[in-house]
Amino acid sequence: MHVAAATKARSQAKLCKLKVTESRTSACIIEEINTFIAIRDYLLTAAEASKTQEQINRASLANEIVETCLRPARHPYEAQSLPEVDAIRERKRCHAAKSRIAKLKLP
Repeated sequence: MHVAAATKARSQAKLCKLKVTESRTSACIIEEINTFIAIRDYLLTAAEASKTQEQINRASLANEIVETCLRPARHPYEAQSLPEVDAIRERKRCHAAKSRIAKLKLP
């Protein structure tokens, strides 16, 4: 019985450690996605200010990267995405950014 209790305790400790690691990883991923969003916002502002084709292309590529990051994650990667409420809001912002970029591409 004593060995079984020790084994169970070790298994629970590993499970707790795994949960802590997953939440830390999730926080890092969310921070990384938010960084991509901030970069996109900066590049979009720069493109609107300069209106050069190079800046517009950079903003467009950054928006595509953010859109890719906001796709719903498949199993087992659900923890590596924004919470769905935030993702929906950011998808709408991506759509708005795409419209702003399209206006910049016009003559």
